[in-house]
Amino acid sequence: MGALAVGTILDRYGPRVCGYISVVLLVAGSLCMAFSMSLPFDALLLGNFSLALGGTFVFLPFFHLSNAFPQYSGLILSCITGAFDASAAFFVLFRRTYFATNGRFGLREFFLLYLTVPAFILVAQLFIMPARSYDTRTELEVKMEIAEDPANDVHDSDDELSDEAEIWKARIDRSSMRKASIASLQQVLGTQEQRLEHEKKEEEIKIASGVWGALHGMPAYKQMQTPWFILITIFTVLQMSRFNFFIATLWSQYDYMLQDPNLATKINDFFDLALPIGGILTVPFIGAVLDNLSTLAVLSLIVLLSTVYGVLQATPTYWAGYGTICIFVVLRPLYYSAISDYTAKVFGFQTFGTVYGAIACIAGLGVFSQSGLQALVHSVFQEDPGPMNLWLAGIGLIIGVSLVLYVDMQGRRVRMEASAEADEYERRSVRRGSRRASRSSTIRDSVIRDSVIRETALLDPERRPLLNRGLSTVRESADEPGEREDED
Repeated sequence: MGALAVGTILDRYGPRVCGYISVVLLVAGSLCMAFSMSLPFDALLLGNFSLALGGTFVFLPFFHLSNAFPQYSGLILSCITGAFDASAAFFVLFRRTYFATNGRFGLREFFLLYLTVPAFILVAQLFIMPARSYDTRTELEVKMEIAEDPANDVHDSDDELSDEAEIWKARIDRSSMRKASIASLQQVLGTQEQRLEHEKKEEEIKIASGVWGALHGMPAYKQMQTPWFILITIFTVLQMSRFNFFIATLWSQYDYMLQDPNLATKINDFFDLALPIGGILTVPFIGAVLDNLSTLAVLSLIVLLSTVYGVLQATPTYWAGYGTICIFVVLRPLYYSAISDYTAKVFGFQTFGTVYGAIACIAGLGVFSQSGLQALVHSVFQEDPGPMNLWLAGIGLIIGVSLVLYVDMQGRRVRMEASAEADEYERRSVRRGSRRASRSSTIRDSVIRDSVIRETALLDPERRPLLNRGLSTVRESADEPGEREDED
């Protein structure tokens, strides 16, 4: 539920402020948990709330780290998501240690030791992490285009310099800084061949998605009024409610269905290990699915897995319990990753934080339905979880199919509009190409000549006056009235 607030603070104040807030919340939550028996209020409730909100302030702002290494952004995002799922291993380890020591290593010892986590976060924020989010690859590409343009070595302020030597020196300094910027950006973005290969891959992903750009450019409040948002939000509310209900009642469900507490304990122990391990092992699988399948295919796969998961969950056999867990540890991280992927492709990056935060916030409200679901199982179904699981699976199938059908229908419209726009752009390019070819080549040749003159002037001081003349030629050519009129 705190995702919307975290996203707003992140966009306005940056990841470092979010890091400081997370440190305060994690310290407060850990102390409440550690001294819960001594405090005069419900410290466990407040401690859990603080830890949950503090974790959100850590998790969401870390997504920008993928922009620090654009060539490996997908792998980094997958690793962050995998680490999120694997974090459950710490509490599994605590539970085992607690029973192994007969309670001597309890809540106080564990959460006092856990204070090293916010201490590490604080040190990292102070000395390692940036105050502002890293630029996206698109922003870096724009900077690269600017840096690669030699015409940027010429400034209007040059006219204020009376000495040609000073003008030459100022432009040479700008050229050196520009080339240093190019070298720095190349270390991050890769060579020109690598950038072209990345652009080609990104274009293939956009085309394969089938829904790219469906609502790009629209205000967030209008985007959230469309079925694109409404259907995915309802589906997310249902899925998160199912996930949380299963986690909270796993042992009691299989204790009733198998009529054997020992078998239920074995299934519960298997789940404790499978959840963190599955979060790590599914990283390459999820990346391959999202990169190579269309959004329609990904949603269809999720609906299929969700339905099979619901049917197995209602099957009162030992093998079905293990099958349910195996599907769960794949479906859960796949769904979380697919939601962020869907949001970016359909709604765009400009409104990503607001829309994604709204979906997560509304879905978080669904957690309050858990007590109601448990009450229905106890009172209506006489402790039998099977009917409830089938009922939730059926509703999920109806909503999921509705979402898939809508995405399929609207995806066809998006592709038709994109194809029409591409054809129109190509026709305009053909009509204008003949008129602009000579002027464009003149400007391009002037820029190339300017670069050659600049490099030669570095070696031959007698040719420095040519530098000024060449650069002014580029500026005059680029500002020809005829070209500006043609562009308009």
